[in-house]
Amino acid sequence: MRITRKIRTFAKGIHPENYRPVVFRDMSNGDMFLTKSTAKTNDTIEFEGETYPVVKVEISSTSHPFYTGKSKLVDTAGRVDKFMSRYGKAAKK
Repeated sequence: MRITRKIRTFAKGIHPENYRPVVFRDMSNGDMFLTKSTAKTNDTIEFEGETYPVVKVEISSTSHPFYTGKSKLVDTAGRVDKFMSRYGKAAKK
């Protein structure tokens, strides 16, 4: 009996090589975390005594209801207020 082994190789040249330390800042609660990323940004922030590029995100694992177990309404750009001003009166009748 002959056993052959198939060796898989991964595609070369498809993964970026310009990873750098980047701070991600959750704008809903102010939490920040440092990781490596290729995300482009012109903003910087001081984090733990060093200056890093910062990417601002609306929601992260520290504020998302699935991870926190808390039901929290995230209002982006007043969408809830706009909805209530249009349809809130009709719902109360």
